Amino acid sequence: MTSVEAKREAAIEDLREFDSVLIAFSGGVDSSVVAALAHEALGEDAVACTAKSETLPDAELTDANRVADEIGIRYETVSFSELDSEAFVENDGERCYHCRSMRLGRMFDKARELDIDVVCDGTNASDPGEGHRPGLRAVEELNAYSPLLEHDITKEEVREIARHYDLSVADKPSMACLSSRIPTGLEVTEEKLSRIEKAETLLRTWGFEQFRVRDHDGLARIEVGEDELERALDPDFAAAAREHLGDIGFDHVTLDLEGYRTGSVSPADEADAEDVVDDVLDADYPT
Repeated sequence: MTSVEAKREAAIEDLREFDSVLIAFSGGVDSSVVAALAHEALGEDAVACTAKSETLPDAELTDANRVADEIGIRYETVSFSELDSEAFVENDGERCYHCRSMRLGRMFDKARELDIDVVCDGTNASDPGEGHRPGLRAVEELNAYSPLLEHDITKEEVREIARHYDLSVADKPSMACLSSRIPTGLEVTEEKLSRIEKAETLLRTWGFEQFRVRDHDGLARIEVGEDELERALDPDFAAAAREHLGDIGFDHVTLDLEGYRTGSVSPADEADAEDVVDDVLDADYPT
């Protein structure tokens, strides 16, 4: 028995100790693995639930429904709006905390409605060490159960377990909510969320796989994965991006030559910006 297999079986045995569970389900690899574990442990007494809001792209909601069908787990949805929270709209360094608190809060509401005592989330053992993660505090405060974290299952091991269950999302890139594309300190609005979603839908339609469209108050900053950067530098793509993102509502369209990276508009990233500026004039550039 492999170490990963031992962890998987231990997680299933622990889940069997509960009468029933509700899983905060995004359709990403982490929550999908938790749903698969819970479904194996509890069958019909495991419920996957997705919270619909303005920050969740429609494509992700559709995908979550599809993956729930793939697992065979009972599936529910709830609705709420982060934009009802002034603290969230303000978009300070605690935005993810406010979002996670509201989203998980709706999960607990739904669980009570279904007479379920335990809400599970997809926090894995790699998450606590990945920099600024205020959303994890909400998980602790609301006392959600995180089987992946509880059994020290890392992100790579999550993907291995996903392949064990033959889940289509086993290699799916991590997907943060749309508000993560708006730099800290700039207000989150429905208009911005809508144009970000439309812009990213375009890039997905054009065949890009790992990307973000950051919204800097009307300036679109496109990030793509390193292996897709050459295609993004094609003049035809540049012309199409300028035209179509302009139609969506962006005033200017740029391509980030550093490529796709998580947290590129987070507080920690902004703190490093001054050091970057100070070093620019000292940098050598080949001529």
